[in-house]
Amino acid sequence: MKHMSLKEIAAACHGSYYGDESLLAKEVQGVVIDSRQIEADYLFIPIRGMRVDGHKFIPQVMENGALCTLSEEVLPDAAYPYILVESCTQALKDLAEHYRSHLDIKIVGITGSVGKTSTKEMVASVLEQKYQVLKTDGNFNNEIGLPLTIFRIREHHEVAVLEMGINHFGEMSRLAKIAKPDICVITNIGFCHLEFLIDRAGVLKAKTEVFDYLTDNASVILNGDDDMLATVENVQGKKPYFFGLNKAVDLYADDIRGLGLAGTSCIIHNGKESFEATISIPGNHMVYNALAGTAVGYALGLTSEEIKNGIEALVPVSGRNNLIQTENFTIIDDCYNANPVSMKASLEVLANAEGRKVAILGDMGELGKDENQLHFEVGVHAAELNIDTICCVGPHAKYIADGARSIEEGYSRILHFPTREEMLASLDTIVMKNDTILVKSSHMMGFSVVVEYLKMYHPKY
Repeated sequence: MKHMSLKEIAAACHGSYYGDESLLAKEVQGVVIDSRQIEADYLFIPIRGMRVDGHKFIPQVMENGALCTLSEEVLPDAAYPYILVESCTQALKDLAEHYRSHLDIKIVGITGSVGKTSTKEMVASVLEQKYQVLKTDGNFNNEIGLPLTIFRIREHHEVAVLEMGINHFGEMSRLAKIAKPDICVITNIGFCHLEFLIDRAGVLKAKTEVFDYLTDNASVILNGDDDMLATVENVQGKKPYFFGLNKAVDLYADDIRGLGLAGTSCIIHNGKESFEATISIPGNHMVYNALAGTAVGYALGLTSEEIKNGIEALVPVSGRNNLIQTENFTIIDDCYNANPVSMKASLEVLANAEGRKVAILGDMGELGKDENQLHFEVGVHAAELNIDTICCVGPHAKYIADGARSIEEGYSRILHFPTREEMLASLDTIVMKNDTILVKSSHMMGFSVVVEYLKMYHPKY
C-alpha cells in the first residue's frame, strides 16, 4: 500500500513508534481490525468493543505475520514494532483519510434514507462495464466500516463506490472528511433515524453535511422527485444534477412496465438520447436506482449502451429484495433493514406477485416519537394492496396490524405475534404451499432466521 510506511502511519495517527527503526520505511500490505484476517505484513488496529477488546489479540496477530500493531497501551515487553496512539478508533479514521488523500481514483459516495445499498449495487454494476470497481461490502458504511473499505482499494482499482450511512448529526461530516467523494449521490430524504434526527428537515441537514467535503468540481446527483432534495439549488456554486420520473428533471424515466416478480422495464431519457432497460428486480424504486446508476455512468464517461448493459447485469444481494425460489414458496428476502418508505415499496413488489401473497413484517427501529403512527400507516398500505395474509411480529408491529384492521375490519388474516419465535411456531396458520412471502423488518429483528426457516419449511396445506 503506497504511502503507508510505518513512518507515515505513525505521523497520520499522531502516534509514537516503538520498535526496530530499520522497519520505518517498510509499507504495510493491508489494514484490519479483525485478528482472523491478518496476513503477512499487515497492520492490526485493535478496537475496544463492548464485548471484546482487540488489544488482547496483539500477541497472536504479531505471531501470525503482522508487520505492526497500533495500541492504546504501552507494551513494555513487546518484541515487535507498535505505534502508541490515544485512540485506535480515531487512528483508524485518521489513517484512512491519509490513505485516501494519496489515491488517484474516483470516489462515488452514496447516501440517503432508503435504497443506499441497492443503489450502490446498481452504480457498481454500471461502472463495471468500463472500470475496475471496488464497492462497499455488506453494511460497512459507518465510521468503522467506511475506513476499512477504503483500505481495500488497490492500485488496479479505478473507481470506488462507497455507501455512507449515518444516524446522528455530525456523523456524515466525519465520513465525508475521510472519503472526499468526487461524485455524491443522495437517494431520498425519508423517515429514518428520527429518534436522533428529529424530522425530515433534520435528515436533510444531516445527509447534506457530505457537501462540505466534496472534491473540487465534484458532481452532485440528487433525486429530483424528493421534495426535500429538490430544494437544494447549488453545491459549490453549481446546480445539482437531478433524476426522477418527471420530465422536468435532467434525467428521467417513463414507460415503466412491471414484469411481475421478473423485474421492471423502463425507458431512460438523457436530453436527446434515450434507451430502454430491463431491471431484474421488481418495483418502481428500482427505476430510481437505475436512474442514479445512469447519472453516475454518464458523469464518468460511459456510453448509453454500457449503462444499459450494467443495469441489466445487476444481481440481487441477500436481504435486499432477493428473490428465492424453493420447492414450496417464492420468498422475497428483504429482511436486512426497514423503514416506512422501504416497507411500503416492498409491499408493492409483493402485490405484483401471482397467487396467494403473505407479508411477514417486523418492527422498524429508530423512528422517534411518531413510531406507532408510522407503523400504523404501513399496515394501512398493506391492507389497501389486498395482501392475503399480513403477519406482524414484535411490539411495534402491533400497530401495523392495527393499521391493516382499520381498513379490513374483522379480517382474520391479519395476525400479530409478540416474538419471532411465536410466529415461527405458528407458521402452519400463516403460510401455504405456493405462497409468495415477503420477509421484511429492521435488522435488529433478526429476520434472516425467518428466511432460512422458510427455505427448509414444508407446509401442511
